[in-house]
Amino acid sequence: MSNFISVEVVTSKILYIRGKKVILDKDLAVLYGVKPIALRQQVKRNRERFPGDFMFQLTEGEVKIMVSQNVIPSKQSLGGYLPYAFTEQGVAMLSSVLRSRRAVLVNIQIMRAFTQLRRMLLTNVGLRHKIEEMERKYGKQFSVVFEAIKQLLAPDKKENGRVIGFHA
Repeated sequence: MSNFISVEVVTSKILYIRGKKVILDKDLAVLYGVKPIALRQQVKRNRERFPGDFMFQLTEGEVKIMVSQNVIPSKQSLGGYLPYAFTEQGVAMLSSVLRSRRAVLVNIQIMRAFTQLRRMLLTNVGLRHKIEEMERKYGKQFSVVFEAIKQLLAPDKKENGRVIGFHA
C-alpha cells in the first residue's frame, strides 16, 4: 500500500527555486488528495510550524519565470494566488498538520524521493565530469542549461551556517 504513489511521480514534482529543492502547494494537494485551499488553510492555521526555511511564498516574478519556462502551463493554473513552496523539512512538517492515512503514506514517498534525489546527485561524480566536458565543448550555446544543471548537482546551501540535527 505504501507504494501507491511512485517515487518517480513525486520526484517529477520537485523544483529548484531560490537555491532549494521544493514542491509547490498545488502539487502537494494533488498527492495528498485534498483541495489546494484546504492545504493552505491548514498551513495558515499552523503558521508557526512553517518558518521561512520550511516554506515560502513565490513572488510574481518567480511565477512569470515558471510560466515562461513551461514549469507551469499558465498563471491561471495556480488558482489565482501566489503558490507556497515547501522544502523537504516543510513537507515533513505537513505530516503533523495533515493527519490522514493517505497524508502519512504520501509523506513517506516524498521523503524517499528527496533522499533518492540527494543520493543520486551526490554520488554521481561521473555525471558531473561529463557535464563539465560538454560545457567546455558547447559552453556558449547552452550556458543557461549548464548553469541550471550545476545548481541541481550542488549540495543544498545551509542558511546562516547552522547545521540542523543531533551532533555527538
